[in-house]
Order: sequence, then structure tokens, then C-alpha cells
Amino acid sequence: MPPTDTPDLLALLDRYERPLVRYACSIVGDLESARDVVQETFIKLAQGEMRNGSAAAETTAPHTEAWLFTVTRNRALDHLRKNRRIIPMELPDDRPCAAPGPATTLDRRESAASLFSLLDALSPNQREVIRLKFQNDLSYREIADVTQLSVTNVGFLLHTGLKKLRALLREQPLPDFDLPLRSTL
Repeated sequence: MPPTDTPDLLALLDRYERPLVRYACSIVGDLESARDVVQETFIKLAQGEMRNGSAAAETTAPHTEAWLFTVTRNRALDHLRKNRRIIPMELPDDRPCAAPGPATTLDRRESAASLFSLLDALSPNQREVIRLKFQNDLSYREIADVTQLSVTNVGFLLHTGLKKLRALLREQPLPDFDLPLRSTL
């Protein structure tokens, strides 16, 4: 409870703000938090003045000083208890994520879908060996085992199929495909 004869609030603020902030800072360890604690203390004092009136029985200044330090101490300890439950998190660096953004992912999916539709223009054998090579990363020997073709035939089908795909890609409008065209494709 604030003292009943609280002197002028501004005079108390001028006199006790710095010592109270230093005291609160010694408890909470943070200047901004200490200022918040002292602000709450003076708010409590002002609210007590409004309820109790500013003129009452004479009390000594040490009583007001003791009350301010007691309230500041209690508020600072409350602040510590409240913040003890909060786990501080490190702020993330402002480095961009290595993963592509949604627009890039969508563009890639659309390009892949368009490329897969171009595969339909190839013969079934060419389509099969290209898919086995590039979607499943199989070697020529593994493709030959799967398709029951010779390794030479697999190489020929890959070469002619990729050549035809390259020609089809060149005929497409540029915005449809954002894929780099390699000469070895």
C-alpha cells in the first residue's frame, strides 16, 4: 500500500527514478526491463494517490522511499519469475534459404510437366530408355537388362530420342521451358 501522504509525483520521480532503475537493474539484469519495473512502481504510486488522496497524516520521507524500493523489488522479482518460464530463441540470420521459393518450385513443376508431355512424341522404346536413364539413373547395361535390348541399341535409342526432344524443345515458346538446353542433351 502506498504511503498516504505521497508528495508531488513529479518530485518523487525526479528524486527516485535513477536509484530505483539502478536497483531494479541489479535484480533483473536488463536496463529496459528495469525501466519497465520502475514505471510500474510509479503507476502503482499514482493509482494509490488517486484512491487515498494526496493530503493525509504526516509521514516521513524515508517511509515513501522504503515503500518505493519495496514495490520496485517485488515488481522486479515478479518480472524474473515471469521471464524464467520464457525460453529465449536465437534470431535467425537474414540469409536466404537454400531451398527454392514457391514460384521457382511451381515453374519447375510446370516445365517438367511440359517436358513429360513432349516425351509422348517419342517412340515407346525411346521414351522407356530415356525415363530409365534420367528418372531412375540406370546405366546403359542396367537399361539393356531391363528392356532386353543390346547396350548398343540402348545408346542409339537414347541418342535419337534426346536429339528429337532437343528439336521439340527448340520449337516450344521460350516461357514454357525454363530449362537450360545443353548441346549434349
